[in-house]
Amino acid sequence: MVGGKNILLGITGGIAAYKTTFLVRLLIKAGANVKVVLTDSASSFVSPLTLATLSKNPVISSFVNEGEGATEWNNHVELGLWADVMLIAPATANTLSKMANGTCDNLLLATYLSAKCPVFFAPAMDLDMYKHPSSKASFKKLKSFGDIMIPATAGELASGLHGEGRMAEPEDILEFIKAYLKKGLPLSGKRVLITAGPTYEAIDPVRFIGNHASGQMGYELAKVAANLGAEVILVSGPSHFVVSHDSIDLRKVTSAEEMYNEVHSHYKNIDIAICAAAVADYRPKTVANQKIKKKEPEFSIELVKTRDILLSLGEKKKEQFLVGFALETENELENAKIKLKKKNLDAIVLNSLNDKGAGFGKPTNKITFIDKNSVITPFELKTKAEVAKDIFDEILKRYHA
Repeated sequence: MVGGKNILLGITGGIAAYKTTFLVRLLIKAGANVKVVLTDSASSFVSPLTLATLSKNPVISSFVNEGEGATEWNNHVELGLWADVMLIAPATANTLSKMANGTCDNLLLATYLSAKCPVFFAPAMDLDMYKHPSSKASFKKLKSFGDIMIPATAGELASGLHGEGRMAEPEDILEFIKAYLKKGLPLSGKRVLITAGPTYEAIDPVRFIGNHASGQMGYELAKVAANLGAEVILVSGPSHFVVSHDSIDLRKVTSAEEMYNEVHSHYKNIDIAICAAAVADYRPKTVANQKIKKKEPEFSIELVKTRDILLSLGEKKKEQFLVGFALETENELENAKIKLKKKNLDAIVLNSLNDKGAGFGKPTNKITFIDKNSVITPFELKTKAEVAKDIFDEILKRYHA
């Protein structure tokens, strides 16, 4: 849920600031872009150099940077507009009171007042301060503004007392933000299964039968599904593409049989399944245990059919919304419609090797989306990331949980 998001972390002057190094590391690992704004007192508790190194961005603490005869202005408005999420952690009683009352005496507060994104705050203060009526009034007022409070936890405090006021742990802060961002997304609570890439069918320990599929289309579909709130299982044949979204569970396979077994182990619990993999139609009947030596001028391999994954899913389909792909070279529309009906699909995505820029190994694709009611929606040539969004737009028009 935070992958690719711009997260602006505001750190105020409390002992809990030491935890923000771990928080920044977790956000970066989850795929977020992170910028840090410190108050003057915060730098007494945590090193700007450490935060800059972890976030891969300069740490900002004042309205201007001066050095070597040049003056650079840190634009709080641009910072506020850059952020998809603003998080203030730790949020001290002093800063919370200023936020609640519109006081603007440092860069962090000016940025807060300029932010148009969701603002989260994680209070951190001693037990009596946390329970004080003024702190409770700040919490209530900020929540009335639409800001989201990440409640403090109970534990040992810097004063030596034990009670509420301890800032939530970095892992819990991240999970809190992810859960909030997921609410209201169209695929929140849904499980999506996607296949991607080619399959390699072994001839011997060295050689295999394969195809030119890169897996990019399936990986882009997985990213879109995850960003729509789904829990995604991505079953991928050999591919150099990687996933960084923590809502995507990548399952690597090699052969068609391995993909068949992996897909069927999850299918009964799936809401939407999209078979974008280029699965081999045939495999060698026998696989040599040792490398086959080059002896004869001619060499034959007996092939047998692989099990049809998409057909088998259509046969077992209950409530799942099932989408297939059809890569055709002739009679494209007719062949895609036949496949759609034969395999009991809800929709099929057609692309043709006759279209320039479409097909395997290219960053672009040109598709036609066909549903089971024969509604045909053609699209222009686009990047595969854009195509993935188009496909899910069409699915969401037709999918009813």
